[in-house]
Amino acid sequence: MNWLMQFEILGEVALAMLLGGVIGFEREMADKPAGFRTQMLVAGASALLVGLADAMLLRYIVEGKNNITADPIRITEAIVTGISFLGAGTIFRRDSSEQVQGLTTAASILLCAAVGISVALRQFALAVGVTLLALVVLRGLTGVENRLNGKKKA
Repeated sequence: MNWLMQFEILGEVALAMLLGGVIGFEREMADKPAGFRTQMLVAGASALLVGLADAMLLRYIVEGKNNITADPIRITEAIVTGISFLGAGTIFRRDSSEQVQGLTTAASILLCAAVGISVALRQFALAVGVTLLALVVLRGLTGVENRLNGKKKA
């Protein structure tokens, strides 16, 4: 057993969850459906799945099963597919109007998954930078969006 690798993956999952929690905290403050805990779990799950894929490959190499071919893109495709399903559950139409809600929350869930993948690939600066950019978009651009929406209604 490779205990060091397991603890490295655990650390990556914890960092991914922390960064996902930062984005989730903003969603929670905005009273959106997928908040703090959901975003943390999405980011952590994404990091864990990538880490497990690495561990699986390493195990096959150590056991001498060199006939296995691996495509690391497959795990990210699976994560995106699963997260897209989760995100779709947050999108709904308000009453009978044409106003759709939850798109930003769905996008933030997908972004949290990407942050988790970034952490698992040890792209720490990228993961932290994207988290900060997400906060700028989610929190900082709300006023711009409100002004644009006000002009559309007028």
